[in-house]
Order: sequence, then C-alpha cells, then structure tokens
Amino acid sequence: MDEYRLDLTLSRLCHQLVEDYDRFQNACLIGLQPRGVHLSDRLYRRLQKITNNSVLPYGKLDFTFYRDDYRRRQLPIPAQPTMLDLQGGAHPIDGRHIILIDDVLYTGRTVAAALRTLYDYGRPARVALLTLIDRRFNRELPIQCDYVGMQVDALDEAYVRVLWEDDGLSGRVVLYANREAAMHAAQKG
Repeated sequence: MDEYRLDLTLSRLCHQLVEDYDRFQNACLIGLQPRGVHLSDRLYRRLQKITNNSVLPYGKLDFTFYRDDYRRRQLPIPAQPTMLDLQGGAHPIDGRHIILIDDVLYTGRTVAAALRTLYDYGRPARVALLTLIDRRFNRELPIQCDYVGMQVDALDEAYVRVLWEDDGLSGRVVLYANREAAMHAAQKG
C-alpha cells in the first residue's frame, strides 16, 4: 500500500467512523501503544477537521503488563504511557462507545490484552476495533475488526510492517516474506 492509497484508506476509515458516531458525543478513540498510536493520531487529527470538533475524546492505552508473553520474553517489553484524560472520574470509560485502534490485527493476542487492560478503567457500553491491516487467516483468538483498512491473506511466516513518517520512512504498508526480511530491509533504510 503506497502513500496515496494509505491516505485514501485513512480518509475512508474516518468517514465510516463519522457515519457511525457522528460528532463522537459518547464515543472515544483509544490508540493501542505503541504502534496503534501512530494510526490513531492521524485518524484523530482528520476526524477533528471532518467533524469540526477540536475536543474529540481520545486516549492512548498501554497493555504491556497484560500481555500473555510478558514474562516469557528474553528482553523486557518497555511500557508506554497510558493517557485516558476523558473526564470520567474514577471510571472514565463507563457507558462510552470505545473504538480501539491498532495498526495490524494478527493473532488477536494484542487486542485481548488491551481489552483486559481497558476494563480496569470502567465498563464501556460497546467496544469496536479498527485496524489498518487485518491478517484474516492468522487469528488465534475469536477477535475480528469492525473497521478495516485492508485485508491481507498471507502465510504464517509472512510479516506485515506499517511504515510511518514518525519512523523516518514514508507512510506505506509492506508485506515481507518473513520477519528476517523485514529486519534486513529496515537495516538498509
């Protein structure tokens, strides 16, 4: 997915959200740390312009300590800040429609960890999932997207990488044969 197609996809996703949530009176975007925040920041800025609403409810959620592989890794996973300044007191998400945002849905384990974390902040009325890339055939858990930028049907060893300007790269999505090929490409720049 090149830069033009990525821009078009982001616009489509924003308009789908506006169709379902209008001006986001009782809805909140929450980007999943770390990679989902790159996507959610872009969607948030676009939605502010489209809805002419500069105070859209928006947060960022870290779920590091809820991951099922947290203690199994050789190197610790660095935690990111959770920012949920949603003016909800002790339970800021109670009764809200939450839209979780991540870059790639693969096995579903990331979203499962995010859901476990989310419920520490209250009980939402509904939780929807938006991902830029849905790797449909690699799910390990019964989790599916409500809003999808692009579906990718790839073999298990294939690796999807979303490259953002924040990474020092142009905005695009690349499918590699495997993780080693992605790492090799990243080293070459």
